[in-house]
This record gives sequence, structure tokens and C-alpha cells, in this order.
Amino acid sequence: MSDVTPIPPASVTVVSGGSRGLGLAIVQSIVDRGAKVATFARTVTPELEALAAAHPDRVHVASVDATDSKALTAFVKEAEAKLGPIDSLVNNAAIGQDSLHIHTSPAKIEQIVATNLTAPLVLTRTVLRRILAGPGRGRIVFVTSICAQRGYAGLVAYSSTKGGLDSAMRAIAREMHGRVLANSIAPGFFASEMSSVLGQTQLDAITRRTPTGLLVEPENIVPYVDLLLFDDTNTNGQVLVVDGGGSI
Repeated sequence: MSDVTPIPPASVTVVSGGSRGLGLAIVQSIVDRGAKVATFARTVTPELEALAAAHPDRVHVASVDATDSKALTAFVKEAEAKLGPIDSLVNNAAIGQDSLHIHTSPAKIEQIVATNLTAPLVLTRTVLRRILAGPGRGRIVFVTSICAQRGYAGLVAYSSTKGGLDSAMRAIAREMHGRVLANSIAPGFFASEMSSVLGQTQLDAITRRTPTGLLVEPENIVPYVDLLLFDDTNTNGQVLVVDGGGSI
């Protein structure tokens, strides 16, 4: 028998990039579960402000640059002071790419890596230290991408960062020896701000190649996030692909 216990419904989850789209849907679902959530983004949207105002005792929001490690640490401390001990994390924040690798400047590559890979690793380290200080079993969920497993033109740096997170997730799952269940969810392409940089022609081609004939929507992903955060599935070190079968 394990000497750690599953996360109770009153847990505190940190969600990066929770201001819109999938991030906001994840935050809303956590609140609907009766749990507490602390989320940040570069810009706090009116929708997120409204959610925080409606649940002041269970939602903490702030404007934070994910690449600012000092600001991240301060945010986590503020969240703990307001909501209580943190026991789970959803790494969702990311920026996209819309250029062939030969046309992507070194500065842009550095920005993508800093935002999509370095920042999640730093935030994960910060949260893991809190989880290990407590008595229970924590959960870490990385929102990665099918791009980490399949090649798409114009997404070299982006794909590299998502593949790096999947690799980090597996290493964390092994390193934590069951104290933390770490997993990734790899969505296919969203009809969203990030994927729209591919252009409608490329998105239409991806849709035609997808057996379901549908691009991914946030409501397709949220149930898997809930599963990995709250249910006692004994799932650890796995990448769950949600892409309508486009990668088969």
C-alpha cells in the first residue's frame, strides 16, 4: 500500500496561461469541481477577472510573464498565502510559431524556448518543491502537442519545446517515485489563435486528413485534464494524444 493519498477535491492547482481558450476552460472546470485554482497570464482577460470575482476564496489570478522566474516564485507564494498548499500544476502557457526554420531568427528561437520549455521547467521545479513538502501525492500535467510526435512545416522550434516537455515529464515521473504523477496531454491542432498562424489552407488540409473531420476544441481536452488531476487512475509518465485520429 502507498503511504501517500490522492488529491482531495479541495486541492490547489496552479494553471499557467489561464486567461483564454484552453487555459480558461481548464480553470473553469477546476472551479466547477469545487477545487481551488491559481492562474496567471501576461494579460488577465475580463472573463478571468469575472471568474475570480465570482469565487474570491477559490480563485487567485495575476498578470505574470512566464519567463520571469522571480515573478513566478512570487506568484506561487501569493497563491499559497491566499488558497493554501499547492498540490498540482497544469503547464499550459505557450507561444506559437509561423515560420520555416531557415526564416526564424535566433531571437525568436530563444523566445520560443524560453516561454515554452524553460519557463514550464522552472515553474514545475517551484511547484514540485511545495508538493514534496506536503503529505499527499501531487499531479503535474503538461499540455504539449502532437507536433512533438509528428513533423509539421513551420513549427521546428515549437515542436522542439513540446518534445522537450514530454521528455521532461517522463523523467519527472521516474524521479518522483510515485510522490507525483506526471503526464502530458498532446492535443492536435486547435482552431484558435495559436494554430491560426498556420493559415486556413494548411488548417483545412489538416482537417481533411483527420478521421473525425474535426479540429480539436478545448472541451475535448478538459476531461483529460480533470482525469489526470483528480481521479485515482495510477496513470504516470504517459502522453495522452487527443487529435481526432489525425496522427494514426
